[in-house]
Amino acid sequence: MSIITTIEKSVADAVKALYGQEPKPEQIQLQKTKKEFEGHLTVVAFPLLKISHAAPQPTAKAIGDYLLTNQSLVSHVQVVGGFLNLTIADAAWLGLLDFIRKTKDFGHILPVEDSQLVMIEYSSPNTNKPLHLGHVRNNLLGYSLAKILEANGHKVVKTNIVNDRGIHICKSMLAWQKWGEGITPQSSGKKGDHLIGDFYVLFDQKLKAEVKSLMENQGLTEEQAKEVSPLMTEARDMLRRWEQGDPEIRDLWKKMNDWVYEGFDETYRMMGVSFDKIYYESDTYLVGKDEVLRGLDEKLFIRDEDGSVWADLTDDGLDRKILLRADGTSVYMTQDIGTAKMRFQDYPIDKMIYVVGNEQNYHFQVLSILLDRLGFEFGKDLTHFSYGMVELPEGKMKSREGTVVDADDLMSEMIATARDIANEMGRAKHMDAAEVDEVARRVGLGALKYFILKVDPRKNMTFNPKESIDFNGNTGSFIQYTYARIRSLLSKAAEAGFVEPDSLTKDIVLSDKEQSLIQRLSEYPDVVREAGTTYSPALIANYTYELVKEYNQFYHDFSVLKEENAALKSMRIVLSGAVADIVQRAMGLLGIEMPERM
Repeated sequence: MSIITTIEKSVADAVKALYGQEPKPEQIQLQKTKKEFEGHLTVVAFPLLKISHAAPQPTAKAIGDYLLTNQSLVSHVQVVGGFLNLTIADAAWLGLLDFIRKTKDFGHILPVEDSQLVMIEYSSPNTNKPLHLGHVRNNLLGYSLAKILEANGHKVVKTNIVNDRGIHICKSMLAWQKWGEGITPQSSGKKGDHLIGDFYVLFDQKLKAEVKSLMENQGLTEEQAKEVSPLMTEARDMLRRWEQGDPEIRDLWKKMNDWVYEGFDETYRMMGVSFDKIYYESDTYLVGKDEVLRGLDEKLFIRDEDGSVWADLTDDGLDRKILLRADGTSVYMTQDIGTAKMRFQDYPIDKMIYVVGNEQNYHFQVLSILLDRLGFEFGKDLTHFSYGMVELPEGKMKSREGTVVDADDLMSEMIATARDIANEMGRAKHMDAAEVDEVARRVGLGALKYFILKVDPRKNMTFNPKESIDFNGNTGSFIQYTYARIRSLLSKAAEAGFVEPDSLTKDIVLSDKEQSLIQRLSEYPDVVREAGTTYSPALIANYTYELVKEYNQFYHDFSVLKEENAALKSMRIVLSGAVADIVQRAMGLLGIEMPERM
């Protein structure tokens, strides 16, 4: 039983003994004592006044006197108005530290056979371009959320939907066909996703020139010029031929997509994310199309005069949503209907979470309504984990104009920067080349991941590469450096013959900083639980920073290996090891690997 749970029970016992009535659980409010007051935990007396029929201060004092007499965990009390501040005895903190260090995976709950199954969709790339900075935030959030939900005892299926068909894919294909001259990833020395992305940008450049010419020479508006543009006409024709199963177009499509998948896999490996199941829009859109046509037959949807199919959502306070174009081709909504149906056929999903940017809030609101209208029970329960956009200090990125920050380039740059900093600070001189490379990889990627994940996911953010890899402040590098420092301390202790005791001596007098550090460690399970409830990796990141910051203050003020009191020295080594374990566990939930030395 934790200290908090024990105190809560003792407060309930006190109320019943003093006033003859059992308090309701919500009437017992316990919180961390504010720094300006003495104590560790504070009991709020106000919810108990209906039972005590007394003023706040005497109620708090009576409960405090009871606890001092009947609960050995409490060594001192302080009453401030209607607040009862409790000081927890050193022996209790030492017992808690013993429990934390002996509990494997402290703070994490292992899934069991009947645990809830959660499917999380993230990444969702298009096969007409490489992954960029926006995808980085998406992938890191999705993967971290999966790890956090697993730590909360859920079974998790990590899934990806690849948008491998549509007019945007045909633009890259057409550009390669027209101007590629047979170039391949092998002949060009480029990753396949980068090569195809170049042709997507090239198509846009050619289209802009064509539209400009049509506007100048024929007096058309931009919209009219795009409609009659020969390039766009060819792209639309290619899409129709693809949907009709044209062998030539299908072969080209498969070849170019395979190039892209090889590139994606390389990026995912470097990023440290993975998937349990990958769905492809080319497989799911027909299932969605069939559902839309069923809905049309059942008069759930309507067909316009031009042949297009729509959902009328005005009764839901929305507008009309197109589901099939006039030429019979599908839209994203059609695909998502099919994908959802297939997933719930493949897995006994209890919860479906879509990790998609907040610009798609309307899309998922509509998807939920349409699935429910089509009779799928899971429709209303879909969760859109809507996160904010990520930008650079210079502003927004645009894929078609080739102004995006490429994920591969960004990760390589972060690793190179970490290596340069290590060399400049002289930290690499005791490592061989392979270890320098591995530490630089962990530090560079750790800086990137932490900087992105420490921000509330629902907020827009600006990613600043220089700030992210600072060794001071709220950064992954700062946390990794502290972890490496603790690992070095533990190694030196082991070399000096230190053997971790079975249990700590309970008559040690702890400093305020040591008490606070153990209390901070004890909060880890609650942080993991809240992060899982609110879908916020930022809670894990910022908890870890506060823990590390507190440990550094302790390390600065107190000797560990040079402490002369053997029992105190042993406790401080054990405390350091427990901090390192929790830091590594917490950073693991963010997908961040920790270096053993830096």
